[in-house]
Amino acid sequence: MKTEDIKKILIGESKPLKKEYVSTGSTLLNLACSDNPFNGFAKGHYYFLVGDSASGKTFLSLTCLAEAARNPSFKDYRFIYDNAEDGALMDIEKFFGKKVAEKLEAPSYENNLPVYSSTIEEFYYHIDDAIKANKPFIYILDSMDALSSIEEANKFEEQKQAFKKGKEAAGSYTDGKAKKNSANLRRAVAALKKTGSILIINNQTRNNVTGIGFEKKTRSGGRALRFYACLELWSSIKEKISKIINGKNRQLGIRCQIQLKKNRLTGKERTVIIP
Repeated sequence: MKTEDIKKILIGESKPLKKEYVSTGSTLLNLACSDNPFNGFAKGHYYFLVGDSASGKTFLSLTCLAEAARNPSFKDYRFIYDNAEDGALMDIEKFFGKKVAEKLEAPSYENNLPVYSSTIEEFYYHIDDAIKANKPFIYILDSMDALSSIEEANKFEEQKQAFKKGKEAAGSYTDGKAKKNSANLRRAVAALKKTGSILIINNQTRNNVTGIGFEKKTRSGGRALRFYACLELWSSIKEKISKIINGKNRQLGIRCQIQLKKNRLTGKERTVIIP
């Protein structure tokens, strides 16, 4: 079968809506998200990416910026990368292109140094600043797990002082993020539509130890993270990609399994494997 015939089958009767979408960088994942090989994430929405450690969350997020950099409809967009966990130390230009490296910015700066969110409150303040700048943006939070909260800091200090006095602090220990997300995410999502901006939040999976009959994996941050998401994607490592180089087995990457657990674009929940 000729390449052009395959393209016609993939596209079907629909035309690529590149102006309203950013590609994920994977034809297969685009199809899973939108039923269109060119369209991944629609403008004006928030996307929730949950995954195991080293399962490709950061790479997928930044690949969206690489796709946006080559899409004329994202020419005037800000690329904001909130590296809260300080985990992405790769060469941005090498992996995602010169345009991304030039456009990539932190949420804010102090004395010309990047300032990333350290608390859930600070994250929403940064989002609010980006919205009030009246310029469309793609904002990536990497990740929700790396954020603390004022409530958590206060509780830690209370327990610390109680320990020094040989006492036990009252109340349970909580980071308060679920409550903050419930109160603030709705407001942020509503504002995204006005400018056609995109918010991507990465989150780490955790083992669920609540008992038999439950999902093996869970995550933190509360129900609002799922409720307001346009797409909720869960990533895991299906297998490693390796090659024999100079007589030694070298890992080149992974095959990532991505499961769509929520899909407001098509309503279809799918699972795909991408390199």
